[in-house]
Amino acid sequence: MSEIAGFARVSWPANCEPESETRTVCAFPEMPAGTDSVRAATFGLRALPGADVGSSGQVRYSATAGDLTSHPGETRVGVGNGPDLGLSEAPHQRDLRPGTVTSVRATLSNSGNRTAERTLLWINASYGLRFTERHANCEYREHDTGTGALCVLDEAVAPGQRFALVTELGVGRKALYERFDHSVQPYSDEALAEARGEWTWTRGTGAELDLRPAATASASAAEPDIDPQDNYGSVILDARNTADLKLTGSRVRGAAGDTVTAKITVHNRGPAWVASLGAGAAVATVRFQAPEGTTVGTLPEDRCWTAEDDTSPTTHYCRTPIHLHDKASFTFEIPLRIDRVVRGAHATVATIDDDPELSIRKFDPDLRNNRTEIVVNR
Repeated sequence: MSEIAGFARVSWPANCEPESETRTVCAFPEMPAGTDSVRAATFGLRALPGADVGSSGQVRYSATAGDLTSHPGETRVGVGNGPDLGLSEAPHQRDLRPGTVTSVRATLSNSGNRTAERTLLWINASYGLRFTERHANCEYREHDTGTGALCVLDEAVAPGQRFALVTELGVGRKALYERFDHSVQPYSDEALAEARGEWTWTRGTGAELDLRPAATASASAAEPDIDPQDNYGSVILDARNTADLKLTGSRVRGAAGDTVTAKITVHNRGPAWVASLGAGAAVATVRFQAPEGTTVGTLPEDRCWTAEDDTSPTTHYCRTPIHLHDKASFTFEIPLRIDRVVRGAHATVATIDDDPELSIRKFDPDLRNNRTEIVVNR
């Protein structure tokens, strides 16, 4: 807090014991099993009279439990003049059933000192989700990993005012690891044009999306948002579904000295698509070694790498993109130099099923078909 002491004063909550005007220690409950977060402390900051607009500093914090200490975090705090729109965190949702409808509920608020006369809302639902209604004050764009929307909300959001923002989503039969993102900012023609970019958007035809006040306040002219840090939210929506990955290899032939290309293909037989839109992990990582009598040539650096443990034979790894649609496949081309002909030489290719970022074992109902072979000169 020392960086902001020159322009603001802090008020500490009851569960904190201040050590100075700018430092405190707060006790908070243990995290119940299965929860992602708990509220540790909520404290107030008030700008000093005459504080310069534009003054800013960092609030820094970390958490400890027993011998464990979290990575430190920080939040920028500044003095501003204008609207400050924000979105409350919406809870993650687990075990959703394909074919059902769910809602993402958040609160839109203005903690600035000016009214936002109109709001530009950006929302994005991943491929396994669908908007149950396409509103007339929104325009939509389909893309490879889902559907995006831009909505212009005409309700003025005055300082201290809070609005309920509810988005209904259908959970499709292809849903598995889904994600919903939304953000808000004061509307301007320039902001809308920037958000549209070069893409083509299609206006909805349903009833307009309106904000419903959760509290009341008063109203003022369009200003930039004071602090955009809390304008964005992301929600994880996991469905109870499966996706059967299957590997196929290949057979190649050649004479000593030839370089041939073996192919390894990862198929997603569905019914769900698989995506790691948060962690950015590969849908599948395959592991293989060169068949006897061959050497693996240069592999694409953006997809493949070689183990550095100097064991023999050398182990190679290749990873798919971070999403794979249902009924889609991805193929690796593996160059093999035939050093000497070994009839029926072969090597096993298998997926790594326990990657902590995206565990195949958790969604794939049949791991038996996650192995295949590269065969040379059979």
